[in-house]
Amino acid sequence: MNPSKFVQAVESRQAVVGIVGLGYVGLPLAMTFCRAGFRVLGFDIDSTKAAALNRGESYIGHIPSSEVKQLRGSGKFEATADFARAKEADAILICVPTPLAEHHEPDLSYIVNTGKSLAPHLRAGQLIVLESTTYPGTTEEVLAPELEAGGLRAGKDFLLAYSPEREDPGNADFSTGRIPKIVGGCTPEALDAADALYRAVVVSTVRVSDARTAEAVKLLENIFRGVNIALVNELKLIYTKMGIDIWEVIEAAKTKPFGFMPFYPGPGLGGHCIPIDPFYLTWKAREYGVSTRFIELAGEINTAMPAHVVGALMNLLNDQGRALKGARVLVLGAAYKPNVGDPRESPGLTLIDLLQERGAEVDYSDPFVPALPRTRKFDLALTSVALTAQSLASYDAVLIATAHDAFDYPFIVQHGKLVLDTRNATKNVKTGREKIFKA
Repeated sequence: MNPSKFVQAVESRQAVVGIVGLGYVGLPLAMTFCRAGFRVLGFDIDSTKAAALNRGESYIGHIPSSEVKQLRGSGKFEATADFARAKEADAILICVPTPLAEHHEPDLSYIVNTGKSLAPHLRAGQLIVLESTTYPGTTEEVLAPELEAGGLRAGKDFLLAYSPEREDPGNADFSTGRIPKIVGGCTPEALDAADALYRAVVVSTVRVSDARTAEAVKLLENIFRGVNIALVNELKLIYTKMGIDIWEVIEAAKTKPFGFMPFYPGPGLGGHCIPIDPFYLTWKAREYGVSTRFIELAGEINTAMPAHVVGALMNLLNDQGRALKGARVLVLGAAYKPNVGDPRESPGLTLIDLLQERGAEVDYSDPFVPALPRTRKFDLALTSVALTAQSLASYDAVLIATAHDAFDYPFIVQHGKLVLDTRNATKNVKTGREKIFKA
């Protein structure tokens, strides 16, 4: 193993970069390396995804097929489901999911299976970097043994590091290359190699002492957001009882030029990070006999928000002499955040499920999610409905779960009978405000 030779290959753009997992993290990362002059070999267990990318087709809403075609045309990108080709790569970056199992314990099966798939095909001198969000110790305690089952040893035959993904799908201001990259190695040589690789494609790198520290950094980032969102969600419940608009409070508070950072309430947490990552730390902390009461309390508050929203809708319908059971409800938004087509852990899906459990007839509309995918939790089998004056008028209530810019909120309020807004999306609607309620 010659780390200096690896760095030279990176600097000359001769290094081949392999990326495992071509989803919301892996595909943008692959595109970033290609644009910086590297040849990229993308791996995915889903052969249909690999085939689509090789045809120049994107399956991610905010990544146009034209960009994938451009990469394919450059000759620098190829996708495959054949992990035997891992030996062709000088660096292999692992971007696979790390979901929660049924009882909120970490599900590291994707990392374990990736390690098993790569192990027989590793060669000496390669750099392996885990990017998936996980608890401190995973790179060395879980991934390394799987990789070493092929006969090579981490730190002796190949380099092993951790660099957490910081992808924010749909954020035009901060694409992959414009976000500083945290890098931690299992050895000093691995840190130098990973630092050189990422420094070639991102605006800056931030070196930390080891892989465990880098894993902890990612958890802190997402726990910080989760806890603060829980705080404003709890304040929303309190201020609503007092007749105070939490959104107005936040807008006023954020005028303070120091010591305050705005976070916003909602119908629950969504996405691949914030609803999941804090529980990775709470699980690992038990190994050390430490309780994580603050983190777990925040999780309880955020998890309870969809039920609060459904309760608020039920009360509003009751006030109008209408039961929730049998009511026709339209949920606006199945994506977990505005202007993207990503429904992972979306509170919109939870809301649909809770409403159906209570006997409501539920439809949804989302311009970015034409059909609801089957997930670990839900198999709702619904397709998005068009928003017309006639369709809106046919529902007893419209529930705004995701504030897409594409929604015409004045039109929705005009033709809807009752609008429950969980995102303050109707703040600028002037006419029909007597039909708007917040939750």
